[in-house]
Amino acid sequence: MRFQNVIDASRIAAGGIKDLATGLVNPALRLGVTGLSRSGKTVFITALVHALTKGTRLPVFEAYAQGRITRAYLEPQPDDDLPRFAYEDHLARLTADDRSWPEGTRRISQLRLTLEYEPHGLIARNFGSGKLHIDIVDYPGEWLLDLPLMNLSYRQWSEATISASRIEPRATLAKAWHAHLAKLEASGRADELNAVKAAELFTAYLAKCREDDAALSSLLPGRFLMPGDFAGSPLLTFAPLIAKTDEEFPKGSLGDLMERRYDSYVSKIVRPFFFSHFARLDRQIVLVDTLSALNAGPAAVQDLKNALTQVLACFRLGANSIFSNILGRRIDRILFAATKADLLHQTSHDRLENILRLIIEDASAKAEFSGATIDVAALAAIRATREAKVKQKGEELPCIAGIPQKGEKIAGTTFDGESEVAIFPGDLPANSLDALDGTLQGKLKFVRFRPPPLKDGAFPHIRLDRSLEFLLGDRFA
Repeated sequence: MRFQNVIDASRIAAGGIKDLATGLVNPALRLGVTGLSRSGKTVFITALVHALTKGTRLPVFEAYAQGRITRAYLEPQPDDDLPRFAYEDHLARLTADDRSWPEGTRRISQLRLTLEYEPHGLIARNFGSGKLHIDIVDYPGEWLLDLPLMNLSYRQWSEATISASRIEPRATLAKAWHAHLAKLEASGRADELNAVKAAELFTAYLAKCREDDAALSSLLPGRFLMPGDFAGSPLLTFAPLIAKTDEEFPKGSLGDLMERRYDSYVSKIVRPFFFSHFARLDRQIVLVDTLSALNAGPAAVQDLKNALTQVLACFRLGANSIFSNILGRRIDRILFAATKADLLHQTSHDRLENILRLIIEDASAKAEFSGATIDVAALAAIRATREAKVKQKGEELPCIAGIPQKGEKIAGTTFDGESEVAIFPGDLPANSLDALDGTLQGKLKFVRFRPPPLKDGAFPHIRLDRSLEFLLGDRFA
């Protein structure tokens, strides 16, 4: 393990030196965008690029609001081995006559956005380039959750995964997989069909855990749910087995096969992702579907808390200096964004922020101790609703109004995808602790709304400008 740590440190340093050399000529900031499935990564990046290139009003993003950012445009991306983020395709779907949300992130991609600006200080005006490249790296949060596997053996991972699956609500969802697991002998002869069947049932169990009713977050390995280019690969054909921690699997046994594939998964998928992409990030935004977890109940909230704690433990955190530039960059700012804020009335936006802040409280304290700056925001990069008030039984309810997607249902009504409706989504409690005890389970009424039409060439948003100020604002001094 010590030898591996030396190799890992060398790989990080090599990447840091390469980025430093490139950045001396063309200053660049690598912004990581991640979040678990359906958290809104694709929409966030599309909205960010559209807002800056098309002149959306962003009053809290100071350099932009003051007119010091004079031009924003897309350029060819610097990494030839990464797919380009399909900005134009996603924008076309959002603005077509039959407006619809773009498909979510399924693999890593990148986009380079260049901002030209007027430097603020005397030194910067005389010696600065007045140009900043922002390399936006989009990747599934499920892949991020895999990084702790670099420090877990196959036996350790199997034991932890099986133990967690025997506790509700996972236990009910794992019945089919558990039934097959009970038939398997780790020391028995390796059988490819058994391995494939075990992987299929284990993956189906993970998928059930991710569904809205459970809304669990800590689901490893992440590539089982978001395989990307590895779909169908033997690298994804393994599953946990019941075995003693100190048991040596016989050569040619099922346990030997599973352990070998697990080790290959870590060495050929997880580690390359970390060193090639993740360890080179400067800033990070983590998009969090907090509302779905709250609606699913306390088990989902606790699982979300565990997942975000694992996420923060993976980041290379801390303030940057000339030494970190040489030895490998660190992430000095992380924004946790509670997405889909437009599904709540504005009176609950601050409460949503406070709830997420409480969920990440323990983990963020460790991050801030390392020198990194953490912030939390309630966010809707594209706002699909507007504020409304409805009188009911003499009481005025704070509602949201928008056009639900065709087929969405609430209170026995099925929507046609054309008519605007006003909905009372429910309130979040003023005391954040009250939101974590399960009292909100099933009480928040959500429907999926269609994307809004452009207004004066811009998408409406909630706190996108504040998010940009935190993530980028200091780079325009």
